[in-house]
Amino acid sequence: MMRHLPDHGLPLVQLKEQRRDLVVALQNRAGPVTGWELMQIAAVQQAISAFEEVIADLDAMEAAETADIEAA
Repeated sequence: MMRHLPDHGLPLVQLKEQRRDLVVALQNRAGPVTGWELMQIAAVQQAISAFEEVIADLDAMEAAETADIEAA
């Protein structure tokens, strides 16, 4: 069963695409990875994790509100 996933207006998909592009660019070249490149990937990953936590919180709040309404 497919459940509806709300769009919270956060750029999560774009961040994941950016991370993928950075990683693929590193895989397709020769030479060592620089510290700057690692920092870019780490920063994007940190933003992704933060957005995922916010989304989880928003979903939990929505579920709690729905449960309160159904209980009333």
